Amino acid sequence: MIDPALPSKHDAPQHGPRPLPLFLDMLRSETAESPDRRAKALAGLAAYQRVDRSAAWPRPAAAHRIGRAALIDYGGAGRPVVFVPSLINPPFVLDLAPGRSLLRWLAGQGVRPLLLDWGSPAPDERGLDIAGHVETLLLPLIARLEEPPVLAGYCLGGTMAIMAAAARPVAGVALIAAPWRFGGFGAHARAEIAELWATAEPSCRALGLVPMEVLQSGFWRLDPARTIAKYEAFADLDPESGKARQFVALEDWANAGAPLTYAAGAQLFDFFEHDVPGNGGLSMAGQRVDPAALPCPVVDFVSTTDRIVPATSAAGVTDTRMLGAGHVGMIVGGRAQAQLWEPLAGWLSALDAPR
Repeated sequence: MIDPALPSKHDAPQHGPRPLPLFLDMLRSETAESPDRRAKALAGLAAYQRVDRSAAWPRPAAAHRIGRAALIDYGGAGRPVVFVPSLINPPFVLDLAPGRSLLRWLAGQGVRPLLLDWGSPAPDERGLDIAGHVETLLLPLIARLEEPPVLAGYCLGGTMAIMAAAARPVAGVALIAAPWRFGGFGAHARAEIAELWATAEPSCRALGLVPMEVLQSGFWRLDPARTIAKYEAFADLDPESGKARQFVALEDWANAGAPLTYAAGAQLFDFFEHDVPGNGGLSMAGQRVDPAALPCPVVDFVSTTDRIVPATSAAGVTDTRMLGAGHVGMIVGGRAQAQLWEPLAGWLSALDAPR
């Protein structure tokens, strides 16, 4: 029986959680005993959909392109620092909004940040796995730079930065909330991820892609109550307030993103099932990839409160910095500058200091 209080999939808005039918199923489940909470969350969802998004945050131009991928130049000075984002969600959480841009702040501190935008996969790229993205997109872009850069990898981008640094000389590697020992996600989470892939894999194989909706549903499984609660809270916000604007910017980022190639998705789920990186099963340029053996300085910023990439999945390098912000909060939260931005800038400055 259809609940008349909930919109159908045919009423899906331009802006809102993707995929909307799965979100509504989760809403039904989480608010089954509270019609008032359901109404409040729906009001928050409707308010989110109505927000005026006409004033877009302008992005800098690309400095280099290889195929669908580009390096976006944020100015600054000194040695290039290439920020490698995850293949999941757009790269612009690192340049989210005024006052919430790690990259623009670093450029103002005398750092030269460049952001890798992976672009959207083409139909003929279904066989390009995670290692293939490093080999055919990231490494050729690095080769375009005038000197070996520092690689700063966020989330899965950190995993990929380690792979790139094992294949080509770089000046250093900074890891931010980056998984390496996938066994550290724990048995329950890995079982849920395996179940998700078993359900989605046949359709993904037929498409040659892993749609963002598959990955989004996995994120929602981590904390469905919190997903609903944040829309309840948004219903009470002034839509013109700074808090509301930040919520919208983050939700628009979280609900967007290109699909993964089928091979990249399959390899990612294999990482979870068999802990391939953590078990020494990754090779680049004919050599086993070991974060502790990289021939350059490595720092790892790890959050003790990260619900998406738990601290137990970190690479375990010697210079590991623990902080107390969440997976996204460490990038754009109110304490992000003190907890991550400034320590990262200090580490980057120390790389080129006289020894």
